[in-house]
Amino acid sequence: MTAGLSYPEHGATQHGPLPAGYHHLRVEVPVGHGRAVLERAGEAITTFRMHRAAGVRVRAGAASAEPGVPVEVGLGVGPLRVTAPCRVVWSTYDSDRIGFAYGTLAGHPERGEESFLAELRADGSVWFAVTAFSRPARWYTRLAGPVVPVLQRAYARHCGRTLRRLAAGPGTSTPCS
Repeated sequence: MTAGLSYPEHGATQHGPLPAGYHHLRVEVPVGHGRAVLERAGEAITTFRMHRAAGVRVRAGAASAEPGVPVEVGLGVGPLRVTAPCRVVWSTYDSDRIGFAYGTLAGHPERGEESFLAELRADGSVWFAVTAFSRPARWYTRLAGPVVPVLQRAYARHCGRTLRRLAAGPGTSTPCS
């Protein structure tokens, strides 16, 4: 399952701590309230529907995120499209957490791991959390330098807003951030 990953710290987004020598990202976005919102959010995350609705092209080796599933994400259009090969490293379908993480494979513009989780908290609120560690792996991400983490944070927030919309059920109101 971890063979071919382009970094050695497999699973660090699940177990922590995040490894030194990488840029660390943690973004949390409120998506709603209650178990039904958690389940809708978890389904959207683990079937890659959130990514697709956020404007990312996704090719996955299975319908849902399970360890070992290959995933290729693509951003941009035409000759400006960047593809990023990954593999699902872990997934969880707990009573209060649903999501997964993928790790980078050779050819990805970064090296590292990123997790996407819907979490039901004790007060009944549901939050979307993105946790990642990464560093440049290609000439253009090294050249982009400090712009890449800014773009990653903006993308994570965009995914959170997208997930809030997807997780809202009929007649459900969700908080805005």
